Amino acid sequence: MSSQSKALSMGTPKDNIHFIEKMKPHAELIAALISGVFILVGWLTSNEDSSMSTIFYLLAFAIGGFAKAKEGIEETIENKELNVEMLMIFAAVGSAIIGYWTEGAILIFIFAVSGALETYTMNKSQKEISALMQLQPEEAWLVTGSGEKKVNVSSLEIGDHILIKPGERVPTDGVVVKGTTSIDEAAISGEAVPVTKGQRDEVFAGTVNINGAITVEMTKPSSETLFQKIIDLVQSAQSEKSPSQQFIERFEGTYVKVVLAVVFLMMFLPHFLLGWSWTETFYRAMVLLVVASPCALVAAIMPASLSAISNGARHGILFKGGAHLENLSNIKAIAFDKTGTLTKGKPVVTDILIADTMNERDVISAVASIENQSNHPLAQAIVGHAIREFNVQLFQPDSLEDVSGWGVKALVDGSEWKIGKADFVDKLLAERFMNGAYGRIASEGKTIVFVAKENEIVALIALKDVVRNETIEALKLLEKEGVQTIMLTGDNGKTARAIAEEAGVASFIAECLPETKVDELKKLKDQFGTVGMVGDGINDAPALATANVGIAMGEGTDVALETADVVLMKNDLTRIAEAIKLSKKMKRIVQQNVIFSIAVIMLLIASNFLQILDLPYGVIGHEGSTILVILNGLRLLK
Repeated sequence: MSSQSKALSMGTPKDNIHFIEKMKPHAELIAALISGVFILVGWLTSNEDSSMSTIFYLLAFAIGGFAKAKEGIEETIENKELNVEMLMIFAAVGSAIIGYWTEGAILIFIFAVSGALETYTMNKSQKEISALMQLQPEEAWLVTGSGEKKVNVSSLEIGDHILIKPGERVPTDGVVVKGTTSIDEAAISGEAVPVTKGQRDEVFAGTVNINGAITVEMTKPSSETLFQKIIDLVQSAQSEKSPSQQFIERFEGTYVKVVLAVVFLMMFLPHFLLGWSWTETFYRAMVLLVVASPCALVAAIMPASLSAISNGARHGILFKGGAHLENLSNIKAIAFDKTGTLTKGKPVVTDILIADTMNERDVISAVASIENQSNHPLAQAIVGHAIREFNVQLFQPDSLEDVSGWGVKALVDGSEWKIGKADFVDKLLAERFMNGAYGRIASEGKTIVFVAKENEIVALIALKDVVRNETIEALKLLEKEGVQTIMLTGDNGKTARAIAEEAGVASFIAECLPETKVDELKKLKDQFGTVGMVGDGINDAPALATANVGIAMGEGTDVALETADVVLMKNDLTRIAEAIKLSKKMKRIVQQNVIFSIAVIMLLIASNFLQILDLPYGVIGHEGSTILVILNGLRLLK
């Protein structure tokens, strides 16, 4: 083999390091799977060569149990208290001592898989914060007496003047002291339409400057910006443990202590009190350690959860863990973001009014050609509508001036055209156009663009972020499930009311910043108990993390997708009701499994103490109950 082919087959050292780093998060799962393979090989060779079989079982113990044993020992030393990890290790070792290697290895395998899933969840939560941090600019243009210089954002102080160029993200909270522009505040408010910013208007870190250069005076340190608050809120919500999790952690220590205390007493007391031989006493103590291990209880929940998660995935519902799926069954209310969730998230043309003195096609052609020179979302929506509905041919205007924050001015065949806000074309004329159509259409929560030719208004174009086709049906399905629906939006009250009435949402709260949404979610949790949140934007991330169950739209931002507990892969809101039904079914099956597994453990313990149960039957009862609860959980695959 040539040196070149060797390099290709083995990979460069850099590639090998990259591969190792990539596989690190999956190390526990890989170890669990390798352990499972050794268990299978050990079982297959047990009848032919017992010594070889024992070696394979020992390998399964070492590889599968290393991570959990290390974690259990470290936590025991740190907290000075035994835990379930240690109990599982003792049970596995105890089963091996009395000759049941397979039993011990299977206990290790099941616990290793659950540990791998826990590690995966932790890694995912770290990615959420990393994704948010990437949206914060690290450098800014500081305005000095001699010009501008690029500096680190952390070195800026309150009162500094910062130049923000078109296309750049705003590096810190502040107020505009020079210039006018349009700012995309979707990262903060979720609103699809950019906001005009002029003298003394407030801007927020993480938002995007679209078309004008502005100078901003810094008003808050980088550690206290609104965007930093979003990051802090996500971290805070993720660190809060649910009541059920807290109960399990409190119960864990007590359970381990009781089982180990009883096993210890079982090693001595029966010999002195009941006259058992030392062999019988030790034998019964080891059987107790095996049958009292929570193997069946672990299997009562995990297979059911995984089956339900697989079922949901086939139907376009991605659950990030069984706990989130279980929480859905308890939901009493769901809060919805508006833009991109209940609505499509993109403005579309809803009304076009043309003056009677003008030719409709000529006006549409001129407006589309002028607006085609702009990258503003409203302009692009108008251009797209003109091409689709009127099939107009676009041309190049003679001249064009972008009046930042107001509109655009252009010259076409010697005539001056203005396209923009009412104040830009003449507010008084705008209010009179078409018998006051402006006031009527504005009351419907629509954004209005006026078109003037030679200082005479010739057209009115209304745009709106329209409700998704499936929204109304989805909200009705949730109502049937007894779930209250609430809309949280950064829009003004007029727009919010119009959308809420059209969608059929039970109530709404307007003008919500990210921190307002979190506050409202906390109020809803106090009122209803278990609450869900559905969103798609960066601004929704804190609310998604605060809710008991965060649900993200599949086409949403990376941050929303990472923060959420459930993702609707096809953006179909009707799947939420399906997910709740699936959750309720899983809850019933888990309850059946838990009750059954506890009953079997109690029966096996009692039978062992009465010396009715021999080890082979104890193993059959223990493993049989585990298999039955797994099969019951697999029903959720259908």
